Amino acid sequence: MKTLLKNGTVVNVFTDSLERADVLLEGGRILGVGDYQDADADTVEDVAGKYICPGFIDGHIHIESTMMTPAEFAKAVLPHGTTAVVADPHEIANVCGIDGIRYMLEASEGLPLTVYVMLPSCVPATPFDESGAVLTAQDLRPLYEAGRVLGLAEMMNYPGVLAGDADVLMKIADAHRAGKVVDGHAPLLTGRELDVYLSTGIQSDHECSSYEEAIERIRKGQWLMIRQGTAARNLEGLIGLFDEPWNHRCLLVTDDRHPADLLGDGHIDHIIRQAVRLGKSPLTAIRMATIQAAECFHMHGAGAVAPGFRSDLLVLDDLDTVAVRDVYCGGVKVVCGGQTAPVAAPAVSEQRRLAVAASCHLDRLRAEDFHIQEKGEKCRVIKTVPGQLLTDEWITEIDWANRNGVDLGRDILKIAVIERHRRTGHKGLGFISGLGLGRGAIASTVSHDSHNLIVVGANDEDMACVANHVIAMGGGYAAACDGQILADLPLPVAGLMSELDAAEIASRNEKLLETVASLGVPADTAPLMTMAFVSLAVIPSLKLTTKGLVDVVRQQPVELYV
Repeated sequence: MKTLLKNGTVVNVFTDSLERADVLLEGGRILGVGDYQDADADTVEDVAGKYICPGFIDGHIHIESTMMTPAEFAKAVLPHGTTAVVADPHEIANVCGIDGIRYMLEASEGLPLTVYVMLPSCVPATPFDESGAVLTAQDLRPLYEAGRVLGLAEMMNYPGVLAGDADVLMKIADAHRAGKVVDGHAPLLTGRELDVYLSTGIQSDHECSSYEEAIERIRKGQWLMIRQGTAARNLEGLIGLFDEPWNHRCLLVTDDRHPADLLGDGHIDHIIRQAVRLGKSPLTAIRMATIQAAECFHMHGAGAVAPGFRSDLLVLDDLDTVAVRDVYCGGVKVVCGGQTAPVAAPAVSEQRRLAVAASCHLDRLRAEDFHIQEKGEKCRVIKTVPGQLLTDEWITEIDWANRNGVDLGRDILKIAVIERHRRTGHKGLGFISGLGLGRGAIASTVSHDSHNLIVVGANDEDMACVANHVIAMGGGYAAACDGQILADLPLPVAGLMSELDAAEIASRNEKLLETVASLGVPADTAPLMTMAFVSLAVIPSLKLTTKGLVDVVRQQPVELYV
């Protein structure tokens, strides 16, 4: 059946221009762009006064971090014009291994949203933490045969690349042999070390937080992913990349985005709107979000309104505000007037379903488990950086008489990371500043990338209370104060995702955030997302894992006491 979108204004991503044209679709492809008659089609849609542009592509996202299953995620982002995403399932892979990757492939099969997959390169992310699986090059090799697998995901182990680690280099070589791409992840790497890293064929990076850092990457041939998510918000710092000549090597990504932000503010459309508000061209931003993402990942025939291209199209009421009216995926209208058609969840095999359930293997904890033994006056404190995943090291005196080192006046809280996969009993204890929690405690099994149980609190009793509640739920988020659970969000799928619909997840997440705010966390802080990255020992500079504090820059463990 042929469909004709008539009298619209086409966004031409090849020329950054607007062209009055009709668009003829059939089967999942665009047959023509030009002047057509009603008789040329079976169905005619008059889109006079509207804009026709390619569907948006998120070039790097962890669907698990939305806390939604792939089907619910699709329902959330389709009305915002996203028709394809490049997903890295390394969150669930760190919990469930190969079964986790295959679960995500099965759970996204046949959705109107095309979910491409990059194979996780670092499971575990570092040797300093304990994940639920270890994936070698040999483990990953068979998965390149899956149709939607585009390559090897963010190579976070840049020290391994620089040191010539055999398995790390084999993973990169396997991807290239399969004709696939390799994504990067090397914050603050520069100069000759960056050259060594890039010489292995790593093509992109989403961790740049400064304009100068990004320019070096582009000059050396990398695709630069401008990230604007829930915790990491790099758009303003990188806004200069929307100018010539840099914008031709950039794409837009979210990386990690919470459901309330998706439903309330949007997805890639939100990044485009923000760029326009900062004075940049919507045509440039749309090009970054479409054809350039497709070119980066070798998605042949995607990302443009042109003959022969896939008919993933948007009809916009307004260009500057990216007001999405209709969405076509493979030529099928899946959003009409802003309303999404029903999206059926794909069938998942019993083997995969069981593999991602019951992933929280921990015994009940006591307040004493969070006690830090006093060995000196000065300690290292993890200092979070607003709007960034980077952290600083703060060396300061600790008042041990005050709640075993907690100092609310100086915003020093206690933090714990407890192994949850294999009952090792391992835990890391330390101090953190920058979250602003004034009382109570919060806990989660979302703790990148190994996803052990992470707890932050103002006292040991509330830390034990909230930790035990999360364990009993089988994973998720919770907040407690004075021995009472105030709010929670169960995440029974690998301790990362809920099977509730997007609106219910967003509602419970919002209540959780409001509860955390009532405990003293400032409104402009993303405490849950920020907390989730405090254990990721690949982003400078000081992180905490189940084995203790890690100096990420030097890639070595360090003592709490100085």
